[in-house]
This record gives sequence, structure tokens and C-alpha cells, in this order.
Amino acid sequence: QVQLVESGGGLVQPGGSLRLSCEVSGFTVSYSDTAWFRQVPGNEREGVSCISNVDGRTNYADSVKGSFTISRDSAKNMVFLQMNNLHPENTDVYYCETDYAVGGYWSRQDYYHNWGKGTQVTVSA
Repeated sequence: QVQLVESGGGLVQPGGSLRLSCEVSGFTVSYSDTAWFRQVPGNEREGVSCISNVDGRTNYADSVKGSFTISRDSAKNMVFLQMNNLHPENTDVYYCETDYAVGGYWSRQDYYHNWGKGTQVTVSA
């Protein structure tokens, strides 16, 4: 059974940082594409970043390039999202999702079949 558990969300002031973690079981992250998505209630999920099984290649949404960094610890089967210089518009629930051979469709939520329950990120003064 595949299980993803996100953690690390919370309340942070504008300009602050958070590190999200995604612990995966039942699926090997080094063989799959694992992404972080964001979702405001009532809206579709939006791809934030992805790390590929191909040489750990990374992709980012334009809005977070230079501020967010995705990484992977294959030994622990975990994926992380370091979020720096956060703004109020980064406030969302963040979900970790993983699947095989997503490739160039990394930002399409319908290409993933495994995800966690999410972690809330709130950026506010």
C-alpha cells in the first residue's frame, strides 16, 4: 500500500522559510517522479516543483524559481521542499504526489495516482 505523509507546514511571517517533508512508503522515490502541489480550497491543484527519477532532474513553477528547492533522500525514501522568501500568496495546502514516468507532464495533477493528505502553509504577519 502506497502512503505519503507530508509535514513541516505552519505559520510563518513574510520573508520567512519553511521546509516541507514527504515520507513515502510502498513506493520508491528514486524510481519515480515526485512532486509538490499546492491547492487553495475550491481551486485545482497547481504543480510547484518536481524531482525526477532521471538523474534527480528538477522542475519548478515560474512563480517559485529561485525561492524554492526540491530535494530527495533516497536512503530515507523522502522528498523535501525548502521554501525561502515566502509571501502571503504562498499560503496554501501543499501536497506531495508521486508516480512513475510522469516526465514532461510533472505539473499535471491527473498524471499522479498517489498523494498524501497535505500540510497547511500560512504566510502572514
